[in-house]
Amino acid sequence: MDLSILWYLVPSVLMFVCGVFGFVTRKNMVAVLISLELILNSADLNFIIFNRFLFPHQMEGMMFTLFSIAIAAAETAIAIAIIINIYRQIGNTDIREITKMRF
Repeated sequence: MDLSILWYLVPSVLMFVCGVFGFVTRKNMVAVLISLELILNSADLNFIIFNRFLFPHQMEGMMFTLFSIAIAAAETAIAIAIIINIYRQIGNTDIREITKMRF
């Protein structure tokens, strides 16, 4: 593997690790959503990196990343709407309190 590609993959791996750590350890739903976005952005960065180094004159990785960003934006809008509705019902966004919303 080319050594210059490692300079691009290291930030992607760090973003992924921070996202997974935040997803597993956080109890606030907004923090979990932010961690999920870090994981998705890390995957988008990998699409761009590997497209740049494997197929430098083609744009498939870039186009796939643009679609992925659009889907992530729609997913975030829906997740924030769900979080707002939960906050209105319970009064906080703690994941442990969600079990109170059962039937």
